[in-house]
Formats: sequence, C-alpha cells, structure tokens
Amino acid sequence: MDFENILLAKDGAVARVTINRPDKMNALNHQTLQELEAAFDDVKADNDVRVLVVTGSGEKAFVAGADIGELLEVAGKSDEAASLAGYGQSVFRKLDDLGKPSVAMVNGFALGGGCELALACTLRTAANTARLGLPEVSLGIIPGYGGSQRLSRIAGPGVAREWILTGDMFSAEEAHRVGVINRLFAPEDLEEGTAKLVKSMLNKGPLAIEFGMQAILRGWDGTQSEGEQMETEYFGQASVTEDMAEGMAAFLDKRKASFQGK
Repeated sequence: MDFENILLAKDGAVARVTINRPDKMNALNHQTLQELEAAFDDVKADNDVRVLVVTGSGEKAFVAGADIGELLEVAGKSDEAASLAGYGQSVFRKLDDLGKPSVAMVNGFALGGGCELALACTLRTAANTARLGLPEVSLGIIPGYGGSQRLSRIAGPGVAREWILTGDMFSAEEAHRVGVINRLFAPEDLEEGTAKLVKSMLNKGPLAIEFGMQAILRGWDGTQSEGEQMETEYFGQASVTEDMAEGMAAFLDKRKASFQGK
C-alpha cells in the first residue's frame, strides 16, 4: 500500500519505520495503525531484513499518543471502544511475531499509544531528553494497546501501577533506571548509539536470536519449569542448525562467524 503517515526504508539488513505526522506529534490514528500493520507485514516477509527500527519524525515526539478525535468518537460506545483497542493490540502484536528483533528509537515524547508502541518493540533506546508515560487515566480511560500487560512484564507490576495509576510523565533517565529503556544517549548520539546496538545483533546468529526471543516471550505466561522446558526445545532446535556449526567452528578458529540463518 502507499503510505501517507509513515515512512518505510530499508538499508541492507535493517528496515526503518518512521511515524511521519510531525504536525500531529506523530499521533496514532486509525490510518497510521493500518499503515504500520502493512509495514510490519512487509518487514516480516522480507528475508533480507534482520532488524527493524521504529522511530518518529521530527525532534519533539516519538509518538505523543493516540488521536484524541478518534477516541472521542467511541466515547459512550463500549463495543466500538473495545474494538478500537483490540485492533491496536493486534497491530502491535505483529512485532512479537516478526521473527526478528525490533528497536524503538525514542527521540521525544512517547506517551499513551506511543509508549505502548515502544513497549511492544523488542528493545528500546532513547534520547535523554525524551519523556515517557501512560497518561490515559487523565482522560478517564486506561491503556488499550497492551501497555498494562507489557509494562508490568518489562519493569514489574510496581512500576506498572505507578505509571498507569498516576498517569505521570517520566524522564528517559527514570525509564532507563526501571528497565523500560535499554540504552540511553544524548540526543546527538541517539542515531549512532542505536546503530551500534543494531550492529551487535546483526553480527549474531539470526536463528539463535529468533529462538531466544521466542523463549522469553512464550515463557512470560508459564511457570519456571514450563519456561525451562521451552528453553530446552529451542536449544535443541538451535543445535542442529548450520549456524551453530559455523559459530562453533569460528570460535575454535578464532575468526568472525559468517551466519546464514540456516
């Protein structure tokens, strides 16, 4: 599809999706969600892409939230509101199903749906001037795009309760302290720092990365023993790949491995 609200660019093994509504602080309306859905499907289907970076255009916002006008349209309509939230969740869930890591590069405000988009990515980098939060309670609602579930899993229920029940905005430094942000940079270093993080994953076995991601994701909802069982299954799958043979040989030969994702 032709995109109006996002940009999709590819550079070798790295794809980049930029939410491109700077006049609206990159707010997420239905059309933008539809375009994100199409872009995520494209990235998943492209076997040459190994890492996805998601960011916002301009210097002020990653994504400042959902489109308030569309939220007003479902006020007083429980079924329609639930449907709106369900669609947003399904789009963001596609990041779980990519089979390759995604990195949210938070360059400014990441609030409401924008914070939820960042939380849906595998990893998050941020400029130290960024601000994050889930202010939905200030509007009399709660996060609807998976934020209550992902934040509690990433940073723990205590942090999730504080962020969601107060609706406060938090500095990138605080988000880094509690584990929401993985790596923090000065604004002028955000691009380079994110690129280094991406490169470190590109140098590793793509199948091993996929198996590791799935072991973590699927283990969230089970017991320790169930998670360990899944881990043994993925370990077994990894052990019969050509990538494992190459990785072991490269280690013994003291050279850089050349992984093929096989």
